[in-house]
Amino acid sequence: MSAGRCIVLVMDSLGIGAAPDAAGYGDDGADTLGHIVAETRDLRLPVLAGLGLARAAEAARGQPLAHDIGDVNDNAAWAHALPVGRPKGSTGGHWEIAGLPVHEDWGYFGRDSADPYPAGLLEALAGQAGIDGVITVGRASGTAVIAEHGEAHVQSGRPIVYTSADSVLQIAAHERVFGLARLYAVCEAARTLCDAYRIARVIARPFVGEGAGDFRRTDNRRDFAMPPSAATLLDRLQAHGVPVITFGKIGDLFAHRGIDTQHPATGQEQVFDALADTLANRPEPGFLFANFCDFDSKYGHRRDVAGYAGELVAFDARLGRFLAELSPNDRLIITADHGNDPTAPGSDHTRECVPVLLHGAGVSPGNHGRRDGFADVGATVAAFFDLPATGLTGRPITYETDS
Repeated sequence: MSAGRCIVLVMDSLGIGAAPDAAGYGDDGADTLGHIVAETRDLRLPVLAGLGLARAAEAARGQPLAHDIGDVNDNAAWAHALPVGRPKGSTGGHWEIAGLPVHEDWGYFGRDSADPYPAGLLEALAGQAGIDGVITVGRASGTAVIAEHGEAHVQSGRPIVYTSADSVLQIAAHERVFGLARLYAVCEAARTLCDAYRIARVIARPFVGEGAGDFRRTDNRRDFAMPPSAATLLDRLQAHGVPVITFGKIGDLFAHRGIDTQHPATGQEQVFDALADTLANRPEPGFLFANFCDFDSKYGHRRDVAGYAGELVAFDARLGRFLAELSPNDRLIITADHGNDPTAPGSDHTRECVPVLLHGAGVSPGNHGRRDGFADVGATVAAFFDLPATGLTGRPITYETDS
């Protein structure tokens, strides 16, 4: 086993150009990073560019970014990965990173706006959760849902159920009026009911405030994912004696399986702080797996180009300090789970390639080419810890430069 730690940072939704099959998803021309750069003429990301982000994007999109975001370092190592699983969301993307591509698509609610949920589902939910019904909404924006239905929820005590173009059932309730623990219990009941429909996630969406103009979501969101259908990289590392430590919503996405320690931090600074604390206090070998969800949830879905650009700048600055906290035996991989182009129509994820930036122990500089599946990230982690490849998909990124 390696004497160092392997860290994977997932910049949630940072796609770098349309995947070859994007047209089949209605996402032809999607390019999260490329369009943000094009619309933010002064955007500079010197640390990410130094690690090879612009080079990875150029390889994925077939042309350079609209303007220079920084110089590449001589020791930079990069690749770009194509999705092979059917879904284009966080659960499928993270499972694919961990060696379990989802080849059968998830189920979806809300495609029939007049009847968005299967007959009897919400009645069964009310019965199992012990609540007096729900406020039913179809596909909608979460911020709009609480603005439009929050007061009715407060008056009736019924949680708000809604969905989106993703494979999700979302349940919103006021933290003080309804109670956070009670909301989580309702979501747990919904999770058991949604398994039959292959719904990837049930999401608790708590909010606070005194009225429609004041309601706002809190950081106490929780995701209740379908359990992985087979062993993932996390399970196999754990069985191999490698501690698995997760940050952000990773634990939720894997149904808390194959994980030794969880840091359910929210927000970029909190995730980085938890990572830094772990690096400082756990020098022994281990796998650190972190998700930075604000890119997606706060800016991608809301089609906020300026906000997304600002989040990238803040991430880049903190990443520079984070690199200094790594030991010589550590390896860092930065990637993404899907795209969410803030210039695209609607509010859905976009089908895109993702960057793979490698730094640290045993990394050979240069372009490591096109990777056919996000699972090459997980395979590279497995190889770092000398984990047998049996049962894992993906091809490790070699120590030699791929053309």
